[in-house]
Amino acid sequence: MHQESNGIGQAQPHSTPEAAVPPATHPGNGALAPLAKAPLAYENPGFLNSADGRLIRIVSEYMEPLARFRREQIQDTVVFFGSARFRPREEADHALELLENTGSARLAPGHEQPAGHPAADAEPSELQMKRAVAAVKMARYYEDARRLAHMLTAWSKNLPSLRHRFVVTSGGGPGIMEAANRGASEAGGKTIGLNIRLPFEQFPNPYITPSLNFEFHYFFMRKLWFAYLSKALVVFPGGFGTLDEMFEILTLAQTRKLAKKITVVVYGADYWSKVLNLEALVDAGTISPKDFDLFQFADTPEQAFEILRGGLTENYLAPEAEAAQAAGVRPSILNKELLAGITVEEFLGPEIAKTSK
Repeated sequence: MHQESNGIGQAQPHSTPEAAVPPATHPGNGALAPLAKAPLAYENPGFLNSADGRLIRIVSEYMEPLARFRREQIQDTVVFFGSARFRPREEADHALELLENTGSARLAPGHEQPAGHPAADAEPSELQMKRAVAAVKMARYYEDARRLAHMLTAWSKNLPSLRHRFVVTSGGGPGIMEAANRGASEAGGKTIGLNIRLPFEQFPNPYITPSLNFEFHYFFMRKLWFAYLSKALVVFPGGFGTLDEMFEILTLAQTRKLAKKITVVVYGADYWSKVLNLEALVDAGTISPKDFDLFQFADTPEQAFEILRGGLTENYLAPEAEAAQAAGVRPSILNKELLAGITVEEFLGPEIAKTSK
């Protein structure tokens, strides 16, 4: 049955198959023609896509991911943020590809492209030359994110858990997001992409686990899923979007709205020291010196991995193992996912267990 919306979500009959029409009445007897059946509310696109259906759409962007995370046995995540514009090392000999917008499928105009890029103007400007130099330098962050995600995934896969722990999660697009998903995929682990539907068409990168490829309409629901399952955050060099996500998580941690401890690694001290002057905030009294404890800097994948492993062990793995051991019951009864009957030393290893006490 084909139906058309009247603009307020109520579908109107367009045509009615003969099989659905009751026996015809005699012409002229004054009887009204039978109405077609109205659509079910949850099958009515006119209503679902209207302002009145907004609450249902918002709830759907909470419940549908939640159902998938449960089905895929995802317990928690580590989120990677960073620029969508960085490319892998094998592309570093080519100039950085500037997109029309972050995550865009379209290139920026030629006069904005770095010198040497095929889309660049013939006579490069000073800005284009500067961007060409930056292309090679910034490509290393892609490779560092890829390696860090690989290291983290390889480690987390060997944790004795009934569910997937500390799953690498990104915004689902190119650049650092792609690098994080790629490293996790190459390590043989599941990896999550929380994409956003944008006017300039951000496409999901090919390294996301297909069953964990999400697309959101509402930015705030996407942000909820970044924070809801995360136990750690890694912030690579990036632009407005990266700054937005980083400071949002830091604010939640500062105000203790996360109801959990989160390890935050800010990657690339040299880049961030040029972009941010956080000491000025302390000098002005707008943040406390203790707020610097909310994050740590790292400059190599190995350094970042040690910070992550240390924070995740101290805040989650050690307490979970100790609780399970003390209770003497299967950890699942405690809503934990470690194997029963093992000591803290057996689970963490003697050296890590020693430092966690």
